[in-house]
Amino acid sequence: MTSTNKAAKAAARKPPPGALKAYVASLTGTSLEYYDFAIYSVASALVFPKIFFPSDDEFVGLLLSFSAFAVGYLARPIGGIVFGRLGDKVGRKYVLVFTLVLIGVATVLIGALPDYSAIGIWAPIILVLLRLAQGIGVGGEWGGAVLLSSEFGDPNKRGFWSSAAQIGPPAGNLMANGVLAILAASLSTEAFLSWGWRVAFLASALLVVFGLIIRLKLEETPVFKAIAAHGDQPKAPIKEVFTTQPRALVSAALSRVCPDVLYALFTVFVAVYATKELGMTTGNVLAAILIGSSFQLFLIPLAGALTDRFNRRWVYGIAAAATAVYIPLFFLMIAGKSVVMLIIGVVIGLALHAFMYGPQAAFITEQFPARLRYAGSSLAYTLAGVIGGAVAPLIFTALYGAASGGWYLIAGYILLTAIITIVGMRLGRDPQPEEDLRLLHRDDSRESRA
Repeated sequence: MTSTNKAAKAAARKPPPGALKAYVASLTGTSLEYYDFAIYSVASALVFPKIFFPSDDEFVGLLLSFSAFAVGYLARPIGGIVFGRLGDKVGRKYVLVFTLVLIGVATVLIGALPDYSAIGIWAPIILVLLRLAQGIGVGGEWGGAVLLSSEFGDPNKRGFWSSAAQIGPPAGNLMANGVLAILAASLSTEAFLSWGWRVAFLASALLVVFGLIIRLKLEETPVFKAIAAHGDQPKAPIKEVFTTQPRALVSAALSRVCPDVLYALFTVFVAVYATKELGMTTGNVLAAILIGSSFQLFLIPLAGALTDRFNRRWVYGIAAAATAVYIPLFFLMIAGKSVVMLIIGVVIGLALHAFMYGPQAAFITEQFPARLRYAGSSLAYTLAGVIGGAVAPLIFTALYGAASGGWYLIAGYILLTAIITIVGMRLGRDPQPEEDLRLLHRDDSRESRA
């Protein structure tokens, strides 16, 4: 091998300029924001039914708490519309700064919110409004975070580079559950319900400041710079997505349904099922989620990279089909009330989620042309959340009650979501990195002529 060939191969392996910095920024930002979101997810199952939605019927209190949880998902399309439009018109960077601040402030205020015994009905009302603000912020965050890392990265390796933002949820979930597990282990139940849970919410202020420092130092992505240099930004990106990209929007939205619902099962509903039906402790459940999230930290980028080598839609679809088969096995595994089997079961479940969630960002963004990516991706992400993750805890709880504590209806629900996601894969298109390469080459040619 000649030295020229060696140099060429070394250059090919070297990340594009700014790619690693953008990867870390995307990962860090979404980790911090999903820390905020994950705290609420756990608290909605374990804490809020008791202190914000007190009821003589514990089941009713749980449904009310999960309804407030759903508000955050229902608010996401608002964020997707508002921030998706701005992201395609003015750029990715400053939109991401604003979404981080919005989610962080809302979360800190939840930590300081008096409970029902102190201010009565105003407590759940304000909680829902703050949850609304969280949801709007997350709705605008995801599309930009994905584009931040993928548009700095190699278009031929979009599966890996786009996975940065996907690592955020398990990383945030890991931090949130870790903090809550420490608090639950070191405090009495009374102290945890009284003030201990608030510590995790208030601590997000430090995380938000850290994330802001990183994001404010970022540059705009090379792809958006190339679009802006030629004045190709859309005038009405939301309208253009609906009128010119209907199939892409449907495909991208359906792709999210199964992984969304599966994640809600293993990070929210399992806490209810394991404690109430199996008699396990809160600490047992949080430990299982912590361990499962730890595996996701490397499985998600691995799955993304795998789909750069093998067909993305096939890998995604196989994981969805495997999920439908696995859920009945999971409930049979934990029927013996073994903590070890619960941990193993959650790890496998979140691993299947990783093999859909890892390539999900690449799949969704590549359904849309570059000039409509922020709006299209944000709309698909948020609209799918309404029919997926938003209602999943409510549906799980209702099916659990209808089956008198049984799991077979829940397994049927997961099967339905897997079929929906496989249909989304069938409607989607394969990667087309040539578009980004043409944009970047055109911009390079323009700079060289100048």
